[in-house]
Amino acid sequence: MLYDALVIGGSYAGLSGAMQVARSGRPVCVLDGGRPRNRFAAHSHGFFGQDGQAPLQMIARARADLAAYPNVTLLDTLATRARRDGDAFSVTLASGGTLRARKLLLAYGVVDLLPDLPGVAERWGQTVLHCPYCHGYEVRGRRLGVLGVLPQSTHQALLISDWGPVNFFLNGGPPPDAVTLAKFAQRGITVEPAPILGLEGEAPALEGVRLTDGRLVPVGALFLASRVRPASDLAEQLGCAPVDGPQGPLIQTDAGKQTSVPGVYAAGDLTPGIGNASMAAADGVFAGASLHQSLIFGPLSAPERVASD
Repeated sequence: MLYDALVIGGSYAGLSGAMQVARSGRPVCVLDGGRPRNRFAAHSHGFFGQDGQAPLQMIARARADLAAYPNVTLLDTLATRARRDGDAFSVTLASGGTLRARKLLLAYGVVDLLPDLPGVAERWGQTVLHCPYCHGYEVRGRRLGVLGVLPQSTHQALLISDWGPVNFFLNGGPPPDAVTLAKFAQRGITVEPAPILGLEGEAPALEGVRLTDGRLVPVGALFLASRVRPASDLAEQLGCAPVDGPQGPLIQTDAGKQTSVPGVYAAGDLTPGIGNASMAAADGVFAGASLHQSLIFGPLSAPERVASD
């Protein structure tokens, strides 16, 4: 069978994109390995109409909605290989077999590369956090920590100080510049220069950060901007041009979410933007609509696409 669209990745972006194609009546297939990026979080916050819901439950509901369309196929498997095959694309499945599709939507997301510090991994998504808009309200008023991982970690510390008093942990790294330190002083942010031994408390709870100078700095949650990498090398196999994101390599797309390879679209955390569930879903909607319209008109510019909606 030749699908009109094959969506690789079945989380917020992929399912949202697949829905746009599904509602056209065209055959669409979604592949997913069941490991969404936010599976470590007990609840998702800030998502329209779904505040406080469990991420996996939200995905299950979206899958059920999509499965109601008879032109949709949902497969619980990963794609291992992808290549152009004449006027279509050929995708090899981890479960065996090959699928063909006229268009691809890459939405398999990224993997967070966490700092190699004792206590971080077992608290990720609970008391070691990434996004204050997703989780800040639940830890507001506590003393909060921010780990200096990337250049933008100083921005993160200034932002998170709106939710509570902040300790900024350099973990032995270089101190911020004088301008940033002045901003820290204005916001009451304390800089901790010593290297970190690990996090303490009965996980997933967090009591504090143990430093090499022997001190335990009390914090109720630790925020960090993790480095990331794509969860698959399919874009590389297809020849899609990469782009350097602030946290790691991503996939370059045009205004219509098409990659540098004609017929291959990308959406969600794989592409530049803000990495949260709402943004990923919105990105998927746009990519899915663009992909569908390209089946009729060919690739469209953003103004043409808006005019046709």
